[in-house]
Amino acid sequence: MILLAGGMGTRMKEAVPKQHMLLYGKPMIIHVLEKVDSIEEIDRIIVTCPSSYIDKTREIVEKYNIRKQLLMIEGGETRQESVYNALQHVQSERVIIHEAARPFVLRREFQALISLPEENATYAIDIPFTVLKGKQVIEQNLNRSELLNIQLPQKFHAMKLLEAHRSARRDGKEFTEDASLLFEYTKEAIKVIPGTEYNLKITKPVDLKLGEIIYRDYIIGEE
Repeated sequence: MILLAGGMGTRMKEAVPKQHMLLYGKPMIIHVLEKVDSIEEIDRIIVTCPSSYIDKTREIVEKYNIRKQLLMIEGGETRQESVYNALQHVQSERVIIHEAARPFVLRREFQALISLPEENATYAIDIPFTVLKGKQVIEQNLNRSELLNIQLPQKFHAMKLLEAHRSARRDGKEFTEDASLLFEYTKEAIKVIPGTEYNLKITKPVDLKLGEIIYRDYIIGEE
């Protein structure tokens, strides 16, 4: 498993990376690690961190007695580069990708993803609002019934994903997540699993406030 924790969380306007910020009394990254710590199929977790926070992240993990084998590596300047760096250390045929900023994923969601026979899969939810293409003016209508809001975790054939990343680096193309990157270069089938609106990504201060409510009303008692 690759766990992305390399962002500095500048939009959170805090002095520490958002994955170290406390959510219901625990760092966000620990909420994720505790979910996967007992999943036997995940034998190793590669954590991407800012170089200046590798030791601090290791210290946090040890404090919460995470037993899984972890490898801490330096994240890249972009999310895509962080995944590419981590893929260099993947030794298994399949890889799970998740991000520390999605602390509300459930253990059973990881297990459902792992148990799928398809080698590539992602969580996603429908888009409940109108989406149009354009910036200064409207350029095109989009049919939201044909669109997906992609979530994590995701599962991929590790070598195929690595080759797709190499192609993207060669072409200088940037992607915001890996299902779109893999599909762009391989047209591989990627299974869509219905996600939930609770699997929120924490990116802004308001998300942390919503997160406290989600954790209290949704997560407690689910695990």
